[in-house]
Amino acid sequence: MQAFAGKLCLRAIVFSHNAEIMFSPQKPLAMAEFVSLLAFMISILALSIDAMLPALGIIADDLRLENPNDVQLVISAMFFGFAIGQILAGPLSDCYGRKRIIYIGYAIFIVGCLLSMATESFAIMLLGRVLQGLGAAAPRIIGIAIVRDGYEGRAMASIMSIVMAIFILVPAIAPAIGQGILLIADWRAIFAMLLIIALLALLWFAARQPETLSVKDRRVFSLSALWQGIKEALYYRRLTGYMTCAGLVFAGLLGYLNTAQQIFQDIYGTGDLFAVYFGAIALAIGVSSVLNSKLVLRLGMRFISFRGVITIATLSLLFLPIVLAFDGVPPLWMFMTWLFLVFFCFGMLFGNLNALAMEPVGHMAGLGAAVHGSLSTVIGIPFGWAIGAIFNGTILPLVVGFALLNLAAIAVMFWTERGVPR
Repeated sequence: MQAFAGKLCLRAIVFSHNAEIMFSPQKPLAMAEFVSLLAFMISILALSIDAMLPALGIIADDLRLENPNDVQLVISAMFFGFAIGQILAGPLSDCYGRKRIIYIGYAIFIVGCLLSMATESFAIMLLGRVLQGLGAAAPRIIGIAIVRDGYEGRAMASIMSIVMAIFILVPAIAPAIGQGILLIADWRAIFAMLLIIALLALLWFAARQPETLSVKDRRVFSLSALWQGIKEALYYRRLTGYMTCAGLVFAGLLGYLNTAQQIFQDIYGTGDLFAVYFGAIALAIGVSSVLNSKLVLRLGMRFISFRGVITIATLSLLFLPIVLAFDGVPPLWMFMTWLFLVFFCFGMLFGNLNALAMEPVGHMAGLGAAVHGSLSTVIGIPFGWAIGAIFNGTILPLVVGFALLNLAAIAVMFWTERGVPR
């Protein structure tokens, strides 16, 4: 088995090398196409998560799950694979180049789609979801490294905000896409759609995007070098601090994703309109991300990030007594108002926290992005899973989770900036 895995890995690298030779454009893309391509590539992660949300209840019934909360693992398993994939994709791209590893990532993602689509076993579906996350990590994390190869500071934050705005707009329509597929086919067709999207993204990237890491700037890959690189990256307080902040903020988002279908359809009885409510909240992130791309050039990343987490914590603490007064189920319009404001702040945070963490590691952008992305996801998964696991038919676990996680993020941000010259 080990010999087979080794041969398979070797063949994947050889195939990606041949693909790199066949598709090797040299001319840099225009900014509009560059941003659009990266957003399309990165959006495969959001699409793989949010298009599945309307189908979770059906999957739980189809695969005969005893505990309905277990179906939330369809979301968490993807993020688990994503966390592992990031720590591998970044360093490998520093060694073999950005494009080659992205090719391999898409191949793994496609295998994961085929497994999840064909199985009758929940365990095998989760394995397929882990592989999807593992593969989706390559375009997601290496995409950030590609931006860092050519930009830094506020310019990078501006580009990442636009990319993230398009990336976040995907959840606004992804549940509707999933819901639409369920009207004419079963949940397995959603995986077929994801497979087609991955192929389209792969072909566009191969044909148009040039390699951004020259051969002379590539590192020699080894496990010891990887470990030394991780230790070097974690040595920087800004990367460690803002990585932790991003993980805490992400935990709240994951807790929401885990419970969104149950909250909207089971508690509030929105039925097929779940996709509409979910999309409206996702638009809040998209709008604020676009606004952030303009404001960050004037106000700076730290100013906006501090106020973002403080606002989320304050809104959640103020909303908590209202939730308690309604026995954990306030009117839908109240919940939507709170959620919209919180997610508007999210749009101000993710691009800035990424850019802040990457500032000191421009000389090792691939590994730095991998460490930041992987460990922030690892930090977020258990907290997000905990919010979903204690779901009790009310929104109380979600509101308390948002309050506590962002209070912790505030403390970490103060620690990170302590002693850093302005």
